[in-house]
Amino acid sequence: MKTTVRPALLFPLLLLSMLALLTFWINKTVQPSAPKIDGSSRHDPDYIMSNFVTKQTDINGNLHFQLAAVEMRHFPDDDSTYLQRPRYTQFTIGKAPTQVEALRGVVSADGEKVELFGNVKITRPAFSGKGESTLDTDHLNIFPNQDIVRTESPVIIRQAPKTVVYGTGMIYEKKLGTVTLFHKVRAHYEKSSPSKAASQHSSAKANTPNIPTNANNTRTRRRYE
Repeated sequence: MKTTVRPALLFPLLLLSMLALLTFWINKTVQPSAPKIDGSSRHDPDYIMSNFVTKQTDINGNLHFQLAAVEMRHFPDDDSTYLQRPRYTQFTIGKAPTQVEALRGVVSADGEKVELFGNVKITRPAFSGKGESTLDTDHLNIFPNQDIVRTESPVIIRQAPKTVVYGTGMIYEKKLGTVTLFHKVRAHYEKSSPSKAASQHSSAKANTPNIPTNANNTRTRRRYE
């Protein structure tokens, strides 16, 4: 005996099946995924190193830069690396190495960016008759493979013997050998005196500092050796 299902009865069955599938899909969508038991979904370090040091050379085998830290922590959830008391040193053939220090640092997952925070200081020692240069700021981005250093924060640049430059926002391009200051640039410069009399005269003038100001808020660029 054959049983015939009428179309009038088939439509409600199909509708109920579709509603059941839709309910199941919505439930799976809104439910949070189950946490992984390996801990990779948490922002916990998978390894910690003390007195961390890594180096990179150029295609000729010359030392390009060195990154060191008192402590390094790697986080597997975003593949980031956190540094305590980082020290970044950039090397150039025939010139003194430039060193950057800070309180904290973060290295991106691809290693293309090193971000430094807190009491950031760049120091280029004196060499070949040129005085020591320093730069102080509170935040700095370093792009090692592009040889670029950049910040949007206020900076203070000191060039021995008595030059001080202030500005907000800076980019140093090693390949061009230039430092560009973006905003609110002003400088204080005192000439060194060749004699005692001139020294006294210079000291008297020092009471009225020569501070040219970038009133138009335009960029200022200078060569950096």
